[in-house]
Amino acid sequence: MSSDAATDIMDGTHSALRTHGYAELTMQDIADEAGLSKAALHYHFDCKHDLLLAFLDRLLARFRERISDVGGDDAADRLLSLVETVLLPPTDGEPHEFRTALLEIEAQAPYDEAYRSRLERFDEVLTEEVRSILEDGVAEGTFCDDVDPAEAASFVVTYVRGARTENVAVGTALGDSLEAFRGYVERALLAPAATSVTDGGDADDGAGDEVDGE
Repeated sequence: MSSDAATDIMDGTHSALRTHGYAELTMQDIADEAGLSKAALHYHFDCKHDLLLAFLDRLLARFRERISDVGGDDAADRLLSLVETVLLPPTDGEPHEFRTALLEIEAQAPYDEAYRSRLERFDEVLTEEVRSILEDGVAEGTFCDDVDPAEAASFVVTYVRGARTENVAVGTALGDSLEAFRGYVERALLAPAATSVTDGGDADDGAGDEVDGE
């Protein structure tokens, strides 16, 4: 398959999922959105299931790119930036209808090994990235010594997945979920010295006042 044809089909799949959702999606819908005939689409993919597996592979590749270059002054900033990147829609657009369609695909995972294995890769990639940041944070003293990177990473990934599901299912604002996560980082992960820094250096200012008073 040429790169142009692959791009047209994947972009058409994205648009068709937004418009029709997963349950009602047909190969004709995807062909229409891709600007192809149904016969041309079937030349590349036998059925909707195979096409959607390829689409999930494409999403995973883009997901890796999105989370691979998050920045920050320390591990706490990087962790918050990572979760914000995953929770909030990308700048090129991820409308509610598309997130709903993805949730519909996720709902098939318990009954479909191929879907399940693809979706598990998203969690594996995110878990690895979060765990790496947590390990760095413990080593540099940003996070408490007793933070277990593997355990905390599992919690973070579960929280992110749940926040996105709640947003689609009941409309919980992703910004609210991000703010709640920020509170978790401050309460459960940050070392005391790092907390004072994130609070604007109040502890240092107070120490300076005592010296001046002497």
